[in-house]
Amino acid sequence: MEELNKTKSLADRLEVYLEEEFNMLDSGIVATPTEAYLESFSKANQGSNDFLLMQLAKNFGYKLALLNIQDEIEDIKTGK
Repeated sequence: MEELNKTKSLADRLEVYLEEEFNMLDSGIVATPTEAYLESFSKANQGSNDFLLMQLAKNFGYKLALLNIQDEIEDIKTGK
């Protein structure tokens, strides 16, 4: 495994890392929502379950950060 990691480029290793993180977000007890789901949830609950909404929002923010990193890696790989 160590040999494989040495032959992979940094961008390839980061892509593997990001894919693992995305999978973790979607398989947790509190799965990562979409923006539309967060909006509909906040309207429907009328202030109750704020802790759950906070956890959903944290996961959504983390997912957005990972997506931005993924986009940057693609730009680096394509020379943009």
